[in-house]
Amino acid sequence: MAPSMSLLPALVMRAAEHRFNPYHYVPTEWICLSFVTLFTISTVLHLGQAIRYRIWWLLPTAFVSGLLEILGWSARLWSSFNPTLLLPFEIQVIGTIIGPTPLIAADFMILGRIIHRLGIRYSRLSPKWYSIIFCTCDIVSLSVQGFGGTVASIAVGNSQSPDHGAHIMLAGIIFQMITISIYILLATEFFLRFFTDRPLGGREAVYHSLGGRGRGELDQKLRIMIMALAFNTTCLLIRAIYRTIELLDGFSGPIISTERYFNILDGGMITLAILTINFVHPGVFLVTPDKVDSDVELKLKEAGLLYYRL
Repeated sequence: MAPSMSLLPALVMRAAEHRFNPYHYVPTEWICLSFVTLFTISTVLHLGQAIRYRIWWLLPTAFVSGLLEILGWSARLWSSFNPTLLLPFEIQVIGTIIGPTPLIAADFMILGRIIHRLGIRYSRLSPKWYSIIFCTCDIVSLSVQGFGGTVASIAVGNSQSPDHGAHIMLAGIIFQMITISIYILLATEFFLRFFTDRPLGGREAVYHSLGGRGRGELDQKLRIMIMALAFNTTCLLIRAIYRTIELLDGFSGPIISTERYFNILDGGMITLAILTINFVHPGVFLVTPDKVDSDVELKLKEAGLLYYRL
């Protein structure tokens, strides 16, 4: 005998409960929509600001990061209507895991320009090598995380365990966390040396022998830029630590299965980080003034002494 019409909704809901939900929860619609909106606003602003101030390196960094976050959170919004669909889950895995990586590269570039402004004699690495070394590490991390996310998504789509892909993603996240930690240590050393006026050995003599000051002026705008960079980097580090613990716990562990952890420690941290660069934009707060030591740096370049290695 066919079930009555009044029982059909209950039967449909019961059948849906038995379908596999890779999230282990239903993403909250309004939260997903809020993050899509915030990332869209930030990304459009980054595009406009990059064009307005002609800071083109923000396009492959902050702008691309925003696009990836929009993709990831749009997929989670899709999942809020049907969490058992695998395609949006696969998209959000890749989008949200690699989305912050280009944004971290923007931090590396900003620090390099701050060092160039305040004095490279206080830095263990030159601005050039900050860009080369840390952006290369960022690309490696991005590639590993993206590959791991793809492997995990394919496994889920084939009703297989995503653990292998999760382990690859974990390796990329750990590598990223180590990179950020080293970057923070080097940045901390630079600022301590600058504020205490203790340049690295041998560099002060070179600058003074050529008649240069070797020490930039820390104006109010640059102070705000430094504080914004510190806040931005802290948010990205918190997110990396969360993701590491999350993946160590596994794809079915209590951490990855708890939505509020992801919303706050991933979505929330990245939103704060990317909006910080909108509000404290390098085009406004990192404007390079007329350089007193430009002639000195030209002499140093000609002598091959401008950039120092470890």
